[in-house]
Amino acid sequence: MVQNGAGQGIGLPVVTFQCLWRGFFMFDRPLYRHLSADHQGAKLAAELPAGKVVCVGRNYADHARELNNPVPDEPILFIKPSTALVAMDRPLEIPSGQGECHVETEMALLIGQTLTRSDQADDEDVLAAIAGVGLGFDLTLRDLQSTLKTKGLPWEKAKAFDGSCPLSAFVSPEGVQWDQVTLQLIRNGQLQQDGHSSHMITPVARLLAYISGFFTLLPGDVVLTGTPAGVGPLSAGDQLEARLGERLSVSTTVIQRL
Repeated sequence: MVQNGAGQGIGLPVVTFQCLWRGFFMFDRPLYRHLSADHQGAKLAAELPAGKVVCVGRNYADHARELNNPVPDEPILFIKPSTALVAMDRPLEIPSGQGECHVETEMALLIGQTLTRSDQADDEDVLAAIAGVGLGFDLTLRDLQSTLKTKGLPWEKAKAFDGSCPLSAFVSPEGVQWDQVTLQLIRNGQLQQDGHSSHMITPVARLLAYISGFFTLLPGDVVLTGTPAGVGPLSAGDQLEARLGERLSVSTTVIQRL
């Protein structure tokens, strides 16, 4: 497990990192840059641009059911722009006056090679496009999303606002068994989300292949692979810890955006 401190990895050397902000400021916040949490992918992650984020809705059946949504027959896709990206270990800002802001914890995949129209490609070739694996929060203005859905309108205002996609640094995908990844969110010392990639409706390789049939994935793009059950509203002062098995752990504090 990689932490803001020392951690023990499964099949990986013990590494230490601190996710730093670098570069110029954009508006009132620093410009986001991909970072690596281990030495294997450090150069690659730093060289990749911050691209779009392709997100997958309801890829865990238990999450679909907890929100009284039907379980989909095929992946539900939506996009967050690069302006949604922020570093996960910085204070997590939630908007004011927009109703409840829910947190959805997800496995994040950093794309290192172009992937397009790969729906007929072998899984091995598709997975080779992954440059790193990490954690992502899909922040969702749930009240606004419900209103938009009722009106039959797109979700972007509820899902793609500035700062709506906190990301961890990325670790190397080498040795990852994509159907054996655990995903957890601990909120104020209590386990809130506890998922396993074997429960994904569409597994990683087929998910990337499906996405590439609609949106070309470019180096620096990120794919959020869906959230397990346990999503819920955030409050200022909440203490969050997200975990990706024994490979990665990130802590942050929720604050209200002024």
